[in-house]
Amino acid sequence: MTVTTVQPTGAGLLTGPRPVRTDPAGIHEALSRLDEPVFVVRSGSGIGVSNTRPQGTAAVVAAVGPLTPERLGDAGFRARHGLRYAYMGGAMAGGIASEDLVIELAKAGYLGSFGAAGLLPERIERALDRFAMEIPNLPYAVNLIHAPSEEGLERGGVELFLKYGVRCVEASAFMDLTPHIVRYRVAGLTRDRQGRPVAVNRVIAKVSRPEVAERFLRPAPETTVADLLARGLVTAEQAELARLVPMADDITVEGDSGGHTDRRPLVALFPVIAALRDEAQRRWGYPVRLGAAGGLGTPASIAAAYGLGADYVVIGSVHQACLESGTSAPVRKMLAAAGVADCDMAPAADMFELGVDLQVLRKGSMFPMRARRLYELYKQYDGVEALPADERRKLETQIFRRPLDDIWADVREYFTRRDPEQLERAGREPRRKMALIFRWYLGMASRWASVGEADRVADYQIWCGPAMGAFNAWTAGTPLSAVENRTVARVASELMRGAAFTGRVQQLALGGVRLPASVRSYRPIPQVREEVAA
Repeated sequence: MTVTTVQPTGAGLLTGPRPVRTDPAGIHEALSRLDEPVFVVRSGSGIGVSNTRPQGTAAVVAAVGPLTPERLGDAGFRARHGLRYAYMGGAMAGGIASEDLVIELAKAGYLGSFGAAGLLPERIERALDRFAMEIPNLPYAVNLIHAPSEEGLERGGVELFLKYGVRCVEASAFMDLTPHIVRYRVAGLTRDRQGRPVAVNRVIAKVSRPEVAERFLRPAPETTVADLLARGLVTAEQAELARLVPMADDITVEGDSGGHTDRRPLVALFPVIAALRDEAQRRWGYPVRLGAAGGLGTPASIAAAYGLGADYVVIGSVHQACLESGTSAPVRKMLAAAGVADCDMAPAADMFELGVDLQVLRKGSMFPMRARRLYELYKQYDGVEALPADERRKLETQIFRRPLDDIWADVREYFTRRDPEQLERAGREPRRKMALIFRWYLGMASRWASVGEADRVADYQIWCGPAMGAFNAWTAGTPLSAVENRTVARVASELMRGAAFTGRVQQLALGGVRLPASVRSYRPIPQVREEVAA
C-alpha cells in the first residue's frame, strides 16, 4: 500500500486528540512523535496518519508502537553497562577518542571507550585519574589493543587497568587470546550470593573474523589460566570460575571501518557471528551480546544495524570529526569534506612487519601512497644499509625530510623509555631496525595530524572509514554540516533519534505501507535538543 499526500478538503478529517494528517509535513510530524504510536488510516479523504486511534468510519490499515531512542537495542546491554542508550563511542588510538569525548558521552547516557592504544603508561594514567575525578559513578571503557610486536605495552596496559579498577575494556585487533587479556578477565571473576559466577571485569571484544569471535565466545583457555594461577596472578577460585564464563560479555562485529579493518560487509558478517553466538550461548548458558560497527554514520545505517539484530551500535569515524575528539582542527575540516569514496588502505604502524593494513583518509593526504612505498622497500631489502643510494636519498628528502641516521637516534630514545627490548632485537636484526625506522614515519604521521602540524598536511594519517562520507552527505545543508556544531553528544542524539524515526518507517514498510519519499528521512534539527537525564 502506498500512502499518498492527499490534501484535506475540510477543517479536519477526524475529531480527537490527534487529527489525521495527509500532508507531507503532517505525516512527518506524526512519525516524529517517537513516544506515541502511529496509525495509518483510510478515510473518505484518502490515506492519512495519526498518533491516536481514530474513531468513526476510518479504518486502521497499519500501526506501529512508540519507539524512542532509549528503546533501541538490548535492554540487558544498557543495564549491564549502566547506560541510557545502546550506543558506544569506539576507541580511536592515540587519544583521538579523548577524555573529553568519553566524559561527554558518559554524561549523556552513552558508553565511550578511551583510545589508549599507542599511548605511554603515564599518559593513560592521567586519563584514568581524570575519569575517577569527573565521572566516578558513570560508565566508560578503555581500549586494550593487541600489540604482537610490543607485548610489554599490552601487559602494562592490563596492569594499569587492574591497579585503577577499570571495569570495562574494549579489546581490539586481537587475532588470538593472549595471557594479558585472559588475566584481565579472570582476575575480575567472583561469585554472587547464589554462588553463580560474576564477571566484574567486563570485556567488549571487537572482531571482524568468525574464528576470532569463537575464541571470545568460549571460556578462557585452561592452559593459560593454569599458568596465571601458577604465577599468582589469579586465585584458585577465579581459575575455577573461568571455566564457566566466556572471555567476553559483548562482541562488536566490525565491518568496513576506519583504522584496523578487514573491510567485510556488515550485512554478510553479522549473521555468521550471530549464529556462532547463539550456539555458544546454548552450550555455555551465558549471554553474550552483539554490537555492530563499521560504516555506521547515518540514521538509516544505524537502524539497519539494529534490524540485523545488533544489541548495540559502535560509532567511530564520525566521532573523530567532533569537537571533543583528540585530533586537530585541520583534520576535522578535512573529515568534514570527505566523501564515501575518499578512503584508502595503508600499512599499520603497530603491525607493520605483519603486513596489516588500516583504512585512512586519502583526500588531501599523500600518506597512503608513501606508507605503501615504505612497506615495499621493507619487503625488498634486508635493512636500511642495503637500500640503494637513490632510494635512500628519496626517503630522506621526500618522506622523512631528515637523514635516516637522525631518525634512528629518535627511535632509540623513544624505545629506551617505552620498550628497550625492541632495541635489542634491532641490534641483532637489520630488517627489524629498518621496520622501526619506517614505523617512525607511520607513527609521526598520526601525531602530525592530531596536533595539526602545518607543514606536514600532505603526510597526515587520518583513520577514517566510509561512514564519515555518509555522515557528511546526510548532514549537508543542516546545522551539523558545520564543524563547530559537531559536539559528540549532539551527534549521538541526532543519530539515535533519526534511527528510531527510520525504524518506524521500516516497520511500516515491512507491513506494506509505502510512505512518500518526502517524509521517510530524518534530518538533524536546527537547535540542540534538551536531553532529560534518565
